[in-house]
Amino acid sequence: MRWRRALLAWGAALLVGSLAGLGSGQTQTRLEAAGSDDGRVRIAQVQQPPRARVAPRARPDSEARRKEALNSNTVGLAAGRIEGAPLQFAAELARVLDDGDNMRVLPIVTRGIFDNVFDLLYLRGVDAAIVYGDVLEHFKKNPEISGISRRINYLASLFPSELHIFVRPEITSLKDLEGKTVNFNTEGTAAAYSGPIIFSRLGIKIDAKFDPHSVAMQEMRKSDKYAATVWVSSKPLAPFLKGQWPEGFKFVPVPYADNLEYYLPAYLEHEDYPGLITKGQRIATIAVPAVLAVYDWPADTERHRRMVRFVDYLFERLPKLQQEPGYHKNWKDVNLAAAVPGWQRFKPLTDRLEKTERARPKVSAPSASGATATTTAAQEEVARGQAARAAPGNAAEQERLFREFLEWRRRQQQ
Repeated sequence: MRWRRALLAWGAALLVGSLAGLGSGQTQTRLEAAGSDDGRVRIAQVQQPPRARVAPRARPDSEARRKEALNSNTVGLAAGRIEGAPLQFAAELARVLDDGDNMRVLPIVTRGIFDNVFDLLYLRGVDAAIVYGDVLEHFKKNPEISGISRRINYLASLFPSELHIFVRPEITSLKDLEGKTVNFNTEGTAAAYSGPIIFSRLGIKIDAKFDPHSVAMQEMRKSDKYAATVWVSSKPLAPFLKGQWPEGFKFVPVPYADNLEYYLPAYLEHEDYPGLITKGQRIATIAVPAVLAVYDWPADTERHRRMVRFVDYLFERLPKLQQEPGYHKNWKDVNLAAAVPGWQRFKPLTDRLEKTERARPKVSAPSASGATATTTAAQEEVARGQAARAAPGNAAEQERLFREFLEWRRRQQQ
């Protein structure tokens, strides 16, 4: 009977599959029961699966090597807001230090120069940051952040941001602001951060407000609600160049004092604000230095070695920023040998400076009395850089301050 022949054919096929050692799902059996007149059963093909191809042994992963090299030599630099000067400095630094996979600086737009401290301390991928010189004073009072002066070091002072204290006619000196309402612009700005620190250092108690300066300045014209507005930024500031102010509105002098160690002496002049300062007049003030800061990683870590490479590139390529056209003019005042008040220099930079100084010949500089004082070229650079910051744009005053330094060196060596 046909069903018996079919059953026998199925059994035969199953037996062949078993003998071939093929399990379910690994063979494909096609069975045809022959329905021929002669009654023979025809067992169709038992197909073997094709052998799986053995993948060739993987070659060294060049992409992984490239990834490792790129990350090992990329320095994340927390700069600041997109409209600020710090981001411009960071972008120019990145352009000059770029050396393909060997060195890359990645400027980062941040919430502001104040928050850059938190980024440098806690944000992954941030190795350096542009911060204000008085940032240590603020964070030393924060019990949640310990030893910040040891954890964060400096590489260079980049550019000064001058303090502007703009007052109503009835105010004639800083002391007149005692107990008065002083506006520091909105929270997060440089003035809102550094301004209160400076007033505290000067011992002047004021009623601090943090309203938008645009609102406060309009109100100052109409009433004495605000006695002054405080600004911290590189001069000149656009709001004081537009329009005319009623008679008596002015900038008040801020004399330099010993307890202002985080700051630099500076001046506001007629060339800066021709509508508010008469020709030949100089108004003393102070400047908040912007500092290129780095985290002091342990010496045996990859991040520390990365920053050592960064120092080498900075040391070798800074002259390009200072001498070639197209870069910010304040690069000319950057001196890697200059000290930043209240800060500790990054040790690899100190080592590099000392090595360079040892290789330079010593020179004898004439003193005011005609004697000679031995000083190094590096010390001269420091002195001239500090004189340039103390008297910007005044070559005669800078030279006088430099000569004072030489005379002081001569007395020290007697």
